Amino acid sequence: MQMRMEALRVFAVGILVGWVLGVVGKEVTGLPSCHFPAIFNFGDSNSDTGGMSAAFYPMVWPFGETFFHEAVGRASDGRLMVDFIAEHLKLPYLSAYLDSLGSSLRHGRNFGVNFRHGANFATGGATILRPNKTLFESGVSPFYLDIQIAHFDQFKARTTSLYNHAKSAFQRRKLPRPEDFSKALYILDIGQNDISAGLSKKEEERQAYIPELVNKLSAAVQHLYEQGARAFWIHNTGPFGCLPVSILYAPNPQGTLDKCGCLKYSNGVAMEFNKQLKEAVVKLRADLPEAALTYVDIYAAKYALISDAKKQGDHHQSKLSTYIEPYMILIYCTQLFSTGFVEPPEKCCGKRVNGVDVQCGQKANVNGTEVHAASCKNPSSYISWDGVHYTEAANHWFAKRIIKGFVSDNSIPMAQACHKAHHV
Repeated sequence: MQMRMEALRVFAVGILVGWVLGVVGKEVTGLPSCHFPAIFNFGDSNSDTGGMSAAFYPMVWPFGETFFHEAVGRASDGRLMVDFIAEHLKLPYLSAYLDSLGSSLRHGRNFGVNFRHGANFATGGATILRPNKTLFESGVSPFYLDIQIAHFDQFKARTTSLYNHAKSAFQRRKLPRPEDFSKALYILDIGQNDISAGLSKKEEERQAYIPELVNKLSAAVQHLYEQGARAFWIHNTGPFGCLPVSILYAPNPQGTLDKCGCLKYSNGVAMEFNKQLKEAVVKLRADLPEAALTYVDIYAAKYALISDAKKQGDHHQSKLSTYIEPYMILIYCTQLFSTGFVEPPEKCCGKRVNGVDVQCGQKANVNGTEVHAASCKNPSSYISWDGVHYTEAANHWFAKRIIKGFVSDNSIPMAQACHKAHHV
């Protein structure tokens, strides 16, 4: 029975990967674009645009080297998926709520902190559940989901008050319009760190743990709805077992890897979380009558790239870059891939020398020799940036499929995600 279930799982994943790689998506017809005036994002390091870096220790070079040419609080060599989403919606890159100065004054369309078009409450290392250890003990952010939601509540109340009491347009220019909170896109991309923590739990503990995660995330969506949010873009979690750091530290990976070299057990836990999250989204659609909720299968997009790394790259998908704004085209034309991606589990930044791990951008003394963990020569040819996070090139690959609706249920593209009629 177990072998049959595993065979069915592999078959289903294969079908899904083939669809993600081969689909030629099209917009849902008959519906106008939503023209979201703002984005409010909640999550972890996959979408943190400077919050954790501002609150604790700033990131160091070579983080940010590819696009920003400086460390700007993003766990990548360049842009994250949320940055490409902002570009697609013709909005500035999101300012981190915790960053009072702004991550970069030189690149993109941001010049210091500007909350007119939204805010980012995500922080690296964040979890859905409240952590039971400090950041310095576990590396887990104190800004878990409930705190991010509390930050949003405070942000909405204070900016609305400031906007209404402002005496001029100049004073309001960097504040969100009060009416835009109900028209904005609300993105939730969180859960990977919870899944990591849950891997060590016993089966019976995990059976209670995953529903707790999903219920907590559902409660956050319900709270935002009560605050006026209507359009939700909810990411599931990625294939944790495919991360180089997961494979590297697996106690005995032999016999536990799938055909792509990923840890079957870890990915199985992630898929169970995703299954229950999708069921929760369906329930939320019934419970929240005015909400438009899109479930986005990030797992499918990431696994598809990892499973077919050598054949993927922008030169294979030239038509998919048409959504890029005209002034960005030159950037993409100069970053085309010629030979696809380096196959996982290779990473671009960070070293392991004589059993000692030197993290990306750090230095360490290994057997009397100073080792500097610099980045690779060509980050755009790698999927993994530092063993945990993705490169800008990989984030761009994911974002194209997300934006066009290739991995959202009912094939809902982002531009039409405010329309409830196409959500079932």
